[in-house]
Amino acid sequence: MDYSYPFSIEWTTEEIIDVVSFFEAIELAYENGINRQELLTRYRKFKQVVPAISEEKTYFREFEEESGYASFPVIKEMKAGSDDQKIKLKKK
Repeated sequence: MDYSYPFSIEWTTEEIIDVVSFFEAIELAYENGINRQELLTRYRKFKQVVPAISEEKTYFREFEEESGYASFPVIKEMKAGSDDQKIKLKKK
């Protein structure tokens, strides 16, 4: 990993940890796959820190530019999936 995670200096340490954990889950979805429930839990914590869709899109874009991992397709797959599903996508 040769990139940084997007975050705001206004967030608490716990909020930064929740956001980084979410983006690590996005990485896992492309690398090894991640259980849908685990991803959902991390996404919900992320949404507590970043509730606005416009902000979410900004952080998703920043993360994709840094890492090459697109968050939106993972979230789309998560929302469409079943409880025991493993989310695994291929990186473009």
